[in-house]
Amino acid sequence: MVYGLDAMIPVEIQKSSTRFQNFVIEESNERRWVNLDLLDKVREQARAKAEALKRRVELKQKSKLRPRQFQVIDIVMRKAHPYQLENKLSPKRTGPFHMVEVLGNGAYRLGTLEDGPIPRTWNEANLKFYFS
Repeated sequence: MVYGLDAMIPVEIQKSSTRFQNFVIEESNERRWVNLDLLDKVREQARAKAEALKRRVELKQKSKLRPRQFQVIDIVMRKAHPYQLENKLSPKRTGPFHMVEVLGNGAYRLGTLEDGPIPRTWNEANLKFYFS
């Protein structure tokens, strides 16, 4: 498709085809101006469709979200740092750790079971419950 019309191969142009003989440049120009006038409407419809698709994708992703709430008494595993992974078969989580403090907005302070607290905070996306 070229500008809303079917493409013509060179053989059709050399041999006087019915499409080539019936072509009227004024009608073609008129249709082109009508399409240009409708261009803003088409763009607005495309923008509205993109927004609707964006909202549907967002709702689908939010429906799959499983919020996790940890408490101070919970024992968790945390995601391993890349430098802790020796190879692709290394465990992806380290621990167990216990919750020292719940800071809010998904942030937690952890501590080891033997020693004291770990200096940095951890997001709930990097934590999983530990089941022994």
